[in-house]
Amino acid sequence: MKIGVPKEIKNNENRVGMTPSGVFELTKNNHNVFVQKDAGFGSGFFDKDYQAVGATVLDTIEAVYAAADMIIKVKEPIAEEYPLIKEHHVVFTYFHFASSEPLTKAMLASKAVCIAYETVEDKDGSLPLLTPMSEVAGRMAIQQGAKYLEKPIKGRGVLLGGVPGVPPGKVLVLGAGVVGIQAAKMAAGLGANVTVMDINMKQLRYVNDVMPPHVVTEFSSEYNIRKRIKDHDLIIGGVLVRGAVAPKLITRDMLKDMRPGTVLVDVAVDQGGCMETTKATTHEDPTFIIDDVVHYCVANMPGAVPYTSTLALTNVTLPYVLRLANQGWENACKNDETLAKGLNVVKGKIVYQEIAEAFNWSVDAI
Repeated sequence: MKIGVPKEIKNNENRVGMTPSGVFELTKNNHNVFVQKDAGFGSGFFDKDYQAVGATVLDTIEAVYAAADMIIKVKEPIAEEYPLIKEHHVVFTYFHFASSEPLTKAMLASKAVCIAYETVEDKDGSLPLLTPMSEVAGRMAIQQGAKYLEKPIKGRGVLLGGVPGVPPGKVLVLGAGVVGIQAAKMAAGLGANVTVMDINMKQLRYVNDVMPPHVVTEFSSEYNIRKRIKDHDLIIGGVLVRGAVAPKLITRDMLKDMRPGTVLVDVAVDQGGCMETTKATTHEDPTFIIDDVVHYCVANMPGAVPYTSTLALTNVTLPYVLRLANQGWENACKNDETLAKGLNVVKGKIVYQEIAEAFNWSVDAI
């Protein structure tokens, strides 16, 4: 198969869809890999590294799309890429269709096969291709939140870990999934007092078992959230509904109950955000302030640590890329139920229920 790895063009997105190590496995299996010039530069991988393992480096993104049957990316295509995606393409990347009607319509019109990393689902309900980036984003949420709590950036001026004689900061984590657990772990490591909320008691029991005593759990309800936001310094939104728009747990009117300089980090922004005031921001311009509350809503947080993120992503995507390349998308999805869950848009039809529901459209059978 002819496989293309284009350079990401989303704002400050320095990750790349495949490392040289991953490309080596593909070429070893007699596949032709076309990598755009400098595609891996931001992640610390260079053209010579790809050429050394058998890839062909092409100068332009147009050349990569034209040469390839399957496109391996990191982030969803943006408007400039829509015309490059054709009917014969299989596109394997993070799509997050439910948060973007223009993207969904563009991929339907292209008649390409769109397989989304974020909906590839194991039998136990876990999301193997989303997990590593959720781990990165959860940890980064505390790293960024701690920074934006600083007074020069309009935060409350709170040091999360406190110092002797001064109480530590308080962190509220909404969601006890991968993002929430990683965020709680990082916040606890800094010495903050942490509250983790979820509606899944099994997850709350797990958090209670594995976290230190200064991490407490509480059942998530509007009443409990409204109570906690009044005295917490940093609030992390880490709620995910597979393939669907995230529920709005922090509403606009709740901001008035927060102290000036409270920081909100919405990791769910890719799925529309779990805060009503969320709007996607970039690493270039990461925050905005509403009612004296600082919002950090960067839609590609792991792109800020591309070396770590690219290695972690290739670790989990490569086996699926190999199956798609070796067997073709139809046979690969027929033989692998986990991979089949990643099918979102196929030849002009939506085949994933939650995406259709997000726009009140009907689902078509393949």
